[in-house]
Amino acid sequence: MVQLDRVSVTFDGAPGPTLRDVSLRIDEGELVLVVGRTGSGKSTLLGTITGHVPHFTGGTLAGHVRLLGRDTREHRPRDLADLVGVVGQDPLAGFVTDTVEEELAYGMEQLGLGAATMRKRVEETLDVLGIADLRGAALRELSGGQQQRVAIGSVLTAHPRVIVLDEPTSALDPTGAEDVLATITRLVHDLAVTVVVAEHRIERVLQYADTVVHVGTDGVVTQGDPATAMVTADVAPPVVELGRWAGWSPLPLSVRDARRRATAWRSLAPRHPDRIPTDGPTLVEARDVVITHGPVVAVAGVDLTLRGGEVTALMGRNGAGKSSLLWGLQGSGDLRSGSVRVHATDGPRDGVDVHRLDAAQRRRHVGLVPQSAADLLYLDSVGAECVQADRESGREAGTCRGLLDGLAPGVPDDRHPRDLSEGQRLAVVLAVQLTADPPVLLLDEPTRGLDYAGKAALRRSLHDLTARGRSVVVSTHDVEFVAETADRVVVLAAGEVVADGPTREVVVSSPAFAPQVAKITAPQPWLTVDDVRYAVGAPS
Repeated sequence: MVQLDRVSVTFDGAPGPTLRDVSLRIDEGELVLVVGRTGSGKSTLLGTITGHVPHFTGGTLAGHVRLLGRDTREHRPRDLADLVGVVGQDPLAGFVTDTVEEELAYGMEQLGLGAATMRKRVEETLDVLGIADLRGAALRELSGGQQQRVAIGSVLTAHPRVIVLDEPTSALDPTGAEDVLATITRLVHDLAVTVVVAEHRIERVLQYADTVVHVGTDGVVTQGDPATAMVTADVAPPVVELGRWAGWSPLPLSVRDARRRATAWRSLAPRHPDRIPTDGPTLVEARDVVITHGPVVAVAGVDLTLRGGEVTALMGRNGAGKSSLLWGLQGSGDLRSGSVRVHATDGPRDGVDVHRLDAAQRRRHVGLVPQSAADLLYLDSVGAECVQADRESGREAGTCRGLLDGLAPGVPDDRHPRDLSEGQRLAVVLAVQLTADPPVLLLDEPTRGLDYAGKAALRRSLHDLTARGRSVVVSTHDVEFVAETADRVVVLAAGEVVADGPTREVVVSSPAFAPQVAKITAPQPWLTVDDVRYAVGAPS
């Protein structure tokens, strides 16, 4: 089905090949999971399969890539459109129409399919992905997760033989991700479609994979069955980390497999490292906040208090109102009613209405990193962004650059932000926001595009901020990041707060938001592999 024969890819100006002498064979009806560190070359590998590398990206490709016998040297991506469908990391960037129904039909129109066939496939896809109620919705008005589902649907309607997906679940809540993965596995098992998935949230996909392809930071690519490949992979989900620590062989790939191995642990006396409750000063008070978008009520009467020294995770299904609430807390989102007051040590006792401040004043009180972090980067180099951030915030020259070096060392000053990896772009935006030294920092889905090491670096940065008395709010679907990072979890549903409390109390009992370790060891109150190490001691 897909064959790479001694493929190397080298981009202009790069010190060496991104991929080195890669030979792979992917058979019909396989679900292939591509893993590796951020920036290792996973997207480049996907691009070679689709023909985008080097036809669209430039650079030099040595060797041969063949899809059902068609060599990508001789067939451009448009010549492969009937064989392979592609879903990129940023769904909005790939849309070419205005509404959901039009986008689902567009690819089929380009293939010249009949109207009756197109209508039937559109209806099937709307039902399969659970987005029938979005049929006539404008694409730009959808949440990030809804856009991702539409992007996947626009590929599914063309019925390709190979589907290539770059982080397909990154913007989806746990339930939505399960729905999408169920659809993908049905395509693999029922229709023998070959699916190649690159995903940083390996815990979501690993149990479904037939083959794992590991892309090393040195450009060396290996292929093997999942249990064997994950023994030495430099990225691993909690279930694999737990298996490695416990010495289980073969490694468990799913919660079910690991739970069968962990039977003895569940009878131990429950103990876990204490998370010291935060009793910091109140920095933000939101009262009866209502935010609407036209006739849609996105936030319905929310009360929320944010304290210094605390990481608060904002969770909930796609469309629950998380992003709208963040913009409301920052002061840029329009409130229909209610108030958001920020407190500063040198300000009035009852605080300041953040919605009455201008943009520069708001930035000094509350920083916001949106879902598409790159939207805040508008200059042509990293160095220029840092200089501008220092100037706008009235900080000493080099402040932003120093913050960036602490978050992501080695990002060149002359590099264009568009040429950075997802994690590097996030680090630049975070450094820009932190240059103003706001007491409150809001982040919307910051772990998209980050591997486990990148998430650990982000976690350390956020904990450094809270140790200095800052308050951090992270809106996210990443339950593993929440388990490791958050002191408190607030769950939204239909714009209302339905749960608010310490992380352990909120997520352990939640089927949707419980991390892997909690599911493996329930009813024990453990969230992370470190919790298990603390409670169990040396593995038997």
